[in-house]
Amino acid sequence: MISLSDSQKIGMGLTGFGVFFLFFGMILFFDKALLAIGNILFVAGLSFVIGLERTFKFFFQKHKAKATGFFLGGVFIVLIGWPMVGMVLEIYGFFLLFRGFFPVAVGFIRRVPVLGYLMNLPGISSPT
Repeated sequence: MISLSDSQKIGMGLTGFGVFFLFFGMILFFDKALLAIGNILFVAGLSFVIGLERTFKFFFQKHKAKATGFFLGGVFIVLIGWPMVGMVLEIYGFFLLFRGFFPVAVGFIRRVPVLGYLMNLPGISSPT
């Protein structure tokens, strides 16, 4: 079992609420207020979970400058009131930032009993 500090528990809650507000904001036809709250909660929660210094190191690495620009630019554009354009930029930046994590997540999902079976079906699994 992984033990979390109190600030990491708060960060998990903030990140979870941020993802919820982002999802709910997109479901409600890109509601500006919900997307803005979701963005703020997600970034704040991430900094609580991994720490402020590691968050800055993650976002402001030289090879991730383009991804960070798209992600934070999308957050800014959502905050000024253009939610559709901002979310497109933000999602693109998110995929660029976290593309190294996706193979790890897929490998983990393949080991979960029901989801692993679905991920290994012929049409879904990638040829190895």
